[in-house]
Amino acid sequence: MKLDNSIAAIVTGAASGLGEATARHLASFGVRVGVLDLNQERGEKVAAEIGGAYAKCDVTDDASVAAALETVRAKHGVERVLVNCAGIVAGKRTVSKDRETGKLLAHDLGSFTKVIGINLIGTYRLIANCSVAMAGLEPITEDGGRGVIVNTASVAAEDGQIGQAAYSASKGGVVGMTLPVARDLAGYGIRVCSIMPGIFYTPMFDQISEEYRKSLAMQVPFPQRLGNPKEYASLVETICRNDYLNGTAIRLDGTIRLAPK
Repeated sequence: MKLDNSIAAIVTGAASGLGEATARHLASFGVRVGVLDLNQERGEKVAAEIGGAYAKCDVTDDASVAAALETVRAKHGVERVLVNCAGIVAGKRTVSKDRETGKLLAHDLGSFTKVIGINLIGTYRLIANCSVAMAGLEPITEDGGRGVIVNTASVAAEDGQIGQAAYSASKGGVVGMTLPVARDLAGYGIRVCSIMPGIFYTPMFDQISEEYRKSLAMQVPFPQRLGNPKEYASLVETICRNDYLNGTAIRLDGTIRLAPK
């Protein structure tokens, strides 16, 4: 697929981090980008700077997703590219001890369900809504391709650490559905891939100490640093352009394998 101003794209979680980098990178080729995010202030700023269209979007809510898609499609038309970057990180052990009482506590299902709802079900909600619209478009590649979907998983899908049961389950689900969804959509000329980022420098790292950031970087064999969101965006570009990439999850991690903690 060529990336130019004939292509419309949707990027969720596009107000910061991997999503913002991807939105900016796609826009640099002329792609008309729909910036979907809950953070209206940041989302509008990113959209204004890249000539995109912002829509407030809660990926856990059907009505919110439908309204957001309607908003950006009104300006850009139906998307050929969907990049799912909306997600949250949460840490809690399956069994933990209350610091005050010493009582053993089970991982509450409310927080577990929230992570699954955003990271996994939210991703699938966008896939379903966007793919049905893409399927009605005319093919634009020699192979009959109509669109591309890129999902954000994580190396935690394979190397989940202590306290990452919910997060790893959500990202493992994203990896697990990549192939069957690609097979579901093959007949419509829609490709589906997922990216499994390692430790990337995103805004949440601004809240931790420089010393801790350096210790994380030291765990990456080579290059021995945190990933740059621009490198994630570059892989999204590659997946879009390479029509033979389909039904696979790609690790982007400097060859790190996460330790238990």
